This record gives sequence, structure tokens and C-alpha cells, in this order.
Amino acid sequence: MEIIFVSSDRDEESFKEYYGTMPWLALPFDQRELKAKLSKRFKVQGIPSFVVLDGETGETITTDGRECVDEDPEGNDLPWKPPSFWDALGSEFLKGTDGETVGVEELKGEGKYIGLYFSAHWCPPCRKFTPALVDAYTSHLKAKSLEVIFVSSDRDQASFVDYFSSMPWLAIPQGDPRKGKLSKRFGVSGIPSFVIVDAATGETINGSARGKVSADPKGDEFPWHPKPLNDMVAEGPGDINEETTLCAMMEGCEAATSAAARAVLEQVAAEYKAKGEEITFLYAAETGGPTAQIRQLTKLGEPTAAPQLCLIDIPDEGGFYVSPATEITRDMVTAFLAAYKSGGLERQQLG
Repeated sequence: MEIIFVSSDRDEESFKEYYGTMPWLALPFDQRELKAKLSKRFKVQGIPSFVVLDGETGETITTDGRECVDEDPEGNDLPWKPPSFWDALGSEFLKGTDGETVGVEELKGEGKYIGLYFSAHWCPPCRKFTPALVDAYTSHLKAKSLEVIFVSSDRDQASFVDYFSSMPWLAIPQGDPRKGKLSKRFGVSGIPSFVIVDAATGETINGSARGKVSADPKGDEFPWHPKPLNDMVAEGPGDINEETTLCAMMEGCEAATSAAARAVLEQVAAEYKAKGEEITFLYAAETGGPTAQIRQLTKLGEPTAAPQLCLIDIPDEGGFYVSPATEITRDMVTAFLAAYKSGGLERQQLG
């Protein structure tokens, strides 16, 4: 293994002093733009962070290298390749609170789906969301071959049993190490969180499906493959903390204006998704969800009769960009995004 130090020091003198204690390589301190690109590429939101790559292919092996070093300082399991979905999931699950279990082979199969529900009794948003998920599951989603597995963050067995007794699905036992493996695999940083997995392949279909339950409780669009454009009010802010996100704020617009803008955004978003561009597209046609917070952080002010377009880049240390345009057209949106990619927009700081 070769290590490269990517510094977040505030000045070159500090960088030199700190790097003097290290026996490996370093990105030159003046390469700030490249440092920012690497931080964004690996979604670094805090330091220290240690990313392990394949030296031949450049593929990411794990972004949890820091924890791997703590757990395996001699590198016996280097390069610390994360377990597959099936390895992390395990082979047996609780069915009710009386000790009965179900094997993983009963869950696998073509046309079947697994929903991982990360939740805990002590969490107020979880207790609010659980009844909605129970209703959607029993009324519609179970019939669509979905099996849900409760992945508990409860602090003790009594709380786990009490909470699990309100659920009509399976569970991983409280305190089971599989909880940590699954949380890490799906990047769960807050609860409640709901993930949909293809039970035939183990591939993730939707890593942020909580909003889909609220927006589509009957499961008309189940299994909720990610769409190019999403309603931030009905479906939540998606991966806004991890991906550059284009937000069309139209809470004060007439219905016809919003509909025309959505048609444009759907077309552009589909094109960007087809090209593999890591940009999330969101819109808001009404007030709710994250709209107030987005307006506050980006200083957009109150909703207006004209659409407002902003690009939020939290992975770039909380940067954002605002379009001066008052009409959403295809040419305007593509030009705005092209200017962002070329560095031609004025960067502002969230807050």
C-alpha cells in the first residue's frame, strides 16, 4: 500500500509541519482545486477520512479505511473489501417476538424485493413513519412481493421487542453486528431510512425510499427505481448532502408555469442521467419538506411568481449557485449547468 496525504490545512506552513511527521506521499499544498475534486469525488464530509483504491484499476475498494485501520491495524484483511450484500445481510431473521425465524433463501427470487428498514423506538420521526410504512406494506406492498426487514438501532432488548411487536415483518436481532455492516454498506447516517433491494441479484434499487412510501403508498410505481426528476416536497431531498443538486423552486408559481418547467426539467434530467452525470434534479411546486431550509440557506427569500433555479453543491464544502433567469427553458438550464461545470458561475457559501 502507498498512502497519499490530501491536506485540509489552512496554510502551507501548517501543511509542511504536519507532513513532516508522515512517511508517505502528499498532494502538493497549492493543488487546492485538485484537493476539492478529490474530496467531492469521494464525498468526504469530515476528516480524518481514509479511502482505499485499487492501484491498478483506480476503483474504490472502501471509503471506510479509517475504521478498517482501527479494527485491523496489522492489515490482515487488507485491502478491506466490504462484504457483499448477501454476506452483510446474513442467513436468518426473526419472525415475530417468540423466537421463530426465517431463512434468507425464502426471501430470494426473481420478482421479489427486500426492504431494509433502519429505525428505532427512541426516534420520534421513526415512530411517526412506522405506522405509514405498516399501512402501505399490509395494504399494497406485501402483495407486490416486498419483504421488509427491521434493522434496529434500539438501545436495549426491551425497547426492541416493544417496537418490533408493532411491525408485521421480519427483523435482525437487536445488537446483531449485521446492523453495522448494513448501515455502512448503505451509508445510513440518520433514521428512519428505507432501502429497496432486488432479492434476485442483491443490487440496490433505491437507497432512499422513505419518501417514496409517503408519495406513493399504494406502490403504483414500486419498486421505485430512481427517477431523473423528483418532487422534493413529496419525496424528500434525496442525496442532496452527497451529490450536486439542481433545485427548481416554484412554490409561488401558477400551475401552468410549474407544469411547463417540470416538462423541461424532466427532459434535461433524463439526458444527464443517461450520460451518467452525478447531478440530482429536484423541484418544488408547493411549500413543504425542505423548501424553507433551502430558501434560507441559499438566501432566495420568499417564493415568487417566477421560477427560481439554484444549484447546491454541499460536497464542495457547502457551495451554491443561483441563476438570474426568471423562466425555465431547456437552453437556460443546460447553459446554467455548462457554466457550472466550466467554473463560470459565481460561487456562494451556504448559510
